[in-house]
Amino acid sequence: MFRITNTEQGLVEGLPAADPRITVFKGIPFAAPPVGNLRWAPPQEPAKWDGVRQCFKYLAAPVQPGPEENPREDDVYAKEWSVDTSLQLNEDCLYLNIWTPAKKTDEKLPVYFWIYGGGWQVGHASEMEFDGERIARRGIVVVTINYRVNLFGFTCHPEITAEYPEAPANFGLLDQHKALTWVYKNISNFGGDPEQITIGGQSAGGGSVINQLAYKKNKPMIKRAVVESGMFINPFMTMFPSRSLADAEKIGQEFFEFCGVKNLKEARELSTEFLFKKWDEWGGFPKSAMTWGPVNDGSFICFNFFDAVEKGLIEVPPLLTGYTPDEFIFGPIGADKSEEINTVELALRKLTNSLEKNGNKNKNFLYRFDVPIPGWDNPGRFHSVDLWFFFETLAKCWRPFKGFHYDISRQMCNYLCNFIKTGDVNGLDSYNCFACSKESDWETLPKWEPFSTSKNNFMIFEKECHQEAFPASEKIKKYL
Repeated sequence: MFRITNTEQGLVEGLPAADPRITVFKGIPFAAPPVGNLRWAPPQEPAKWDGVRQCFKYLAAPVQPGPEENPREDDVYAKEWSVDTSLQLNEDCLYLNIWTPAKKTDEKLPVYFWIYGGGWQVGHASEMEFDGERIARRGIVVVTINYRVNLFGFTCHPEITAEYPEAPANFGLLDQHKALTWVYKNISNFGGDPEQITIGGQSAGGGSVINQLAYKKNKPMIKRAVVESGMFINPFMTMFPSRSLADAEKIGQEFFEFCGVKNLKEARELSTEFLFKKWDEWGGFPKSAMTWGPVNDGSFICFNFFDAVEKGLIEVPPLLTGYTPDEFIFGPIGADKSEEINTVELALRKLTNSLEKNGNKNKNFLYRFDVPIPGWDNPGRFHSVDLWFFFETLAKCWRPFKGFHYDISRQMCNYLCNFIKTGDVNGLDSYNCFACSKESDWETLPKWEPFSTSKNNFMIFEKECHQEAFPASEKIKKYL
């Protein structure tokens, strides 16, 4: 194993993870700090350095509301993950983290490139559920990245467009692309194979994966994709407004006026603290979620993803995708609850149906996460809870998980890792790449066949993993 390796910018040094056979490098810069004149600008090349850069700790998270000492009892996310009140927040946040099991740099291991969710408003790469060690134990190089969120990642303005006409918006998405490009160029120095990158994300991270798949410059770099609860089609209301660049520029002008500045130069001179104070006065998180997000700028985003797939305009790689039953449930306004549907389930069915109709022959694997979740709050199968399971980080959670939870988590992580390695989820229910026992000593995971509309086959994660026919309900079919 190695603890020091090279990058295009200079040497970096990592530390042993809890399992010393894994080396973790934290806080590697993949872009220049987006501060000063680079606030609201596409990410730029990182500076080079002399000597060895010690990458021993997570660096600052993107600017966002920080964890509270005493969150509301009904705030499941604050209790679940947003718990580190010492978390540093800074506009200088464009860093990534790498876990590698490689003993040598020429091993060409598959790579998992992870994008966090949070409605494009919050989230960061150092959240405790995203610890990549368990996945790395299975012979995979894991990368988690930061990207700019909320007003810092998605503000538009006519002066910004004039300054960067070829990349006038979507700076958070451009950060992700920049990180992916850095990984493609550098990951071989960490024992990874740049030709075997699986890009994955959950919630807005999954939505980001979809946007990255549609961005033509990414095509050579992405082999497979994982989208966990990251597709949304809501026939009843707008969840994430789809705005043109011109509309987003008007919002940017209004916000600058709200901040008391007349132009981009003055806005870039405002302190981070003042800007975020005005963000809170503007409406805080609820308004931010409806204000700052991906924009149809004609450059990074040129069309609606689902429409483009239906028309055969996008080449989608093999997918592993699914949902939880208690997330994003909506129905017609004023209608009875019996008319409500899961809008994530609708989206993934719509996508896979379109792919099949257009002759896509890839193996796509669909799941429904229905594991009973313990806790005094009786949370149900809430949005994002499956993150603990896919990363096999249940031990970091406060919930009183039992033995079967750990068994399911092990299998879910194995399915994920098999997919990252080969594009097929099936294989051995093995624990890690360091095991010395023969393959015949391991059990085989329950069979999970690629999805087809004729079989409607999903893997159901409950107290056990089992595949079953799970056709769309009549309510869902009305919108397919």
